[in-house]
Amino acid sequence: MSVIPLVFTSGWASGINAYAVVLLLGLFGATGVSDEVPAALQRTDVLIVAGVLFLCEAIADKIPYVDSVWDTAHTVIRPVAGAVVAALLAGESGSLPELAAGAIGGSTALMSHLVKAGTRMAVNTSPEPFSNVGMSIAEDLGVAGVITFAIFNPVAAAVIAAVLLVLGIVTVLFLASRIRRFLSRRAQRREEKRPAGAGGHWPPV
Repeated sequence: MSVIPLVFTSGWASGINAYAVVLLLGLFGATGVSDEVPAALQRTDVLIVAGVLFLCEAIADKIPYVDSVWDTAHTVIRPVAGAVVAALLAGESGSLPELAAGAIGGSTALMSHLVKAGTRMAVNTSPEPFSNVGMSIAEDLGVAGVITFAIFNPVAAAVIAAVLLVLGIVTVLFLASRIRRFLSRRAQRREEKRPAGAGGHWPPV
């Protein structure tokens, strides 16, 4: 069977939580649940690093505004992780060129990452922190559920991931005004923190 469905699903999930994807796939391979997981993801050092980084993300992802800073820092990391995981899956399967798999996984991860980051910006306009916690838990459970399902039924899991991606894009477009409000607040905070005279204006005489 072609590895494309699993590549697409892992890319979508990597855009939300790349460390969870590496950790779950590695554990599935190491425990013998799936023989399609590349050996590179099953290494003990990889699992330990992925586990530690997953815990860091689980904490940062639930704190208002910290989650958006974390997302910004992962704008490159998540797509790259999605591309690497996809290429490794393709190399293990042999049914899809690794370069093509990397392109699919990386581009899908980038789209889902932008959806996540945009949604979090909108959520951060709410004064209470419970929305962030709820969103983070839902994302973690969604990634775990879809990746687990993909091991046993990759085509159905890919359909679910595609539907969730489309719904996410629609949601971000719907929340565009809140996202703009978040960006304007962040720009205002930066202006307030800027020291007097840093803007290039001469101080009054």
